[in-house]
Amino acid sequence: MPDSPVRRPTTTDIRAAKDVREPLACLTCYTAQMARAIDEHVDLILVGDSLGMTIYGFDTTLPVTLDMMVAHGQAVVRSTRSTFVVVDLPFGSYEASEEQAFRSSSRILAETGAQAVKLEGGVEVAQTVRFLVDRGIPVMAHVGLMPQRIQALGGFRAQGRTPETALAVIRDAEAVAAAGAFAVVVEAVPVDTGKRVTEAVPIPTIGIGAGPHCDGQILVIHDALGLFPAFTPRFVKRYAELGAAMSDAAAQYAAEVRSRTFPAPEHTFKAAGGVANPAPRDP
Repeated sequence: MPDSPVRRPTTTDIRAAKDVREPLACLTCYTAQMARAIDEHVDLILVGDSLGMTIYGFDTTLPVTLDMMVAHGQAVVRSTRSTFVVVDLPFGSYEASEEQAFRSSSRILAETGAQAVKLEGGVEVAQTVRFLVDRGIPVMAHVGLMPQRIQALGGFRAQGRTPETALAVIRDAEAVAAAGAFAVVVEAVPVDTGKRVTEAVPIPTIGIGAGPHCDGQILVIHDALGLFPAFTPRFVKRYAELGAAMSDAAAQYAAEVRSRTFPAPEHTFKAAGGVANPAPRDP
């Protein structure tokens, strides 16, 4: 009998991870090549606005546009078959009004084929989350450290480290869960805060620097593979050092070109029938 067709997970499948022992394995990536490589291994791919830093060389995620997110979302969806795909709403594409958030979200889903969008914020965006969910937009939320707000936060700093700020993170997660988000990313908080958030909400928590008690974990693929040398967050584990390997390969290539050892005969073509004799000159 033929193999059953591959099916992407649904929001129902993702939510169900709250009730199972095996955590969700998630990665952030932005390109067709990487999406194909990880498709069969992870449950969820986030096309994150961190592409502004890893792909485009910006210092923050703030310059990222909706057009960028759509283009990269299309590449990832086209290149995967079995993974749930979420695309970030970039800074400035959803904060002005609920209607703006709907226009941006509906464009992402319609033009990329992704299964959901993600936005940053807690209590203050709960009404927007409800507005989107009521109109058929699946929403993943994001609390704790919110990179789109680093100007206000004073940089990439862990959140929820005091009793008061920990309670604020918990309340943010509760607010977006009550508004209908199907999952919530919890970034850069102490282990105990991550555990308390996970216990407080009925939806899966996806941790990134939030400890082992979350219902899933996510890393940026460039961090995990050693492809982003600018800095390495404390919560990142490098599973490969491809950046160094790429540099070594480029150095070897340049040396071989300059020494004329590349291209070698096996890298060249031969003319059919040998080289033609030049035409005779007129006497």
